[in-house]
Amino acid sequence: MKYRRLGKTDLRVSVVGVGTWQFGGEWGRNYDQNEANSILDKAGEVGINLIDTAECYGDHTSERFIGQYLADHRREDWIVATKFGHHFNRNFDRDDKWSVGDVLKQLEESLRSLQTDYIDLYQFHSGPDDKFDNDELWTTLDKQVQAGKIRHLGISIGSNKNIHQTSRATGVGSSAIQVVYNRLDRAPEEEVFPSCIQQDLGVLARVPLASGYLSGKYKPGASFADNDVRNRHDVENRERLLR
Repeated sequence: MKYRRLGKTDLRVSVVGVGTWQFGGEWGRNYDQNEANSILDKAGEVGINLIDTAECYGDHTSERFIGQYLADHRREDWIVATKFGHHFNRNFDRDDKWSVGDVLKQLEESLRSLQTDYIDLYQFHSGPDDKFDNDELWTTLDKQVQAGKIRHLGISIGSNKNIHQTSRATGVGSSAIQVVYNRLDRAPEEEVFPSCIQQDLGVLARVPLASGYLSGKYKPGASFADNDVRNRHDVENRERLLR
């Protein structure tokens, strides 16, 4: 496994991470603790040390699976990234939660679910620019960094071309950008990546296999179950990507 410094941070992360949205039950099946343990065991075996999750992958469901795993392993061996900004109601149904009080409540629930005293990377989760441009929010989060509950802040941008949030990352104390990037979507190369290089921001490339379309498992005409997020993708675009 290769490792890289994540932006300006002191985090040395594996170039491959474990994404855990699937643990929340929106990718065609439900997971249990044993399956989550097996996935994380294999990750550790091959040298992966980065786990990426979110508060709304289930109602902290993914975080709880990870937390139970971490309770039985060395916490310091893992770099845990999670996110804030939404509350999961049911599959594909979330409420936006961007107030300072809501975010602090989410942070405490994430810490409890992950069974940890600190989060390595706490990320603004695909929120709109008007919620991002809230100085009170970032001041409050910085206080949580000073308190030791968060090691570093990040931004998971909702659009691959969101240069507004990317260009302001350093100003709000963010050390990393998370963005969709794969062989079928290279839009971040245009503006986002140059800004990240200029600011020395770490980059987490999410959806690296284009929701599985690059995995080789699916051919044009593939269909997905109602409980699979890919069933909600635009059919014509899905066919184009698969071709």
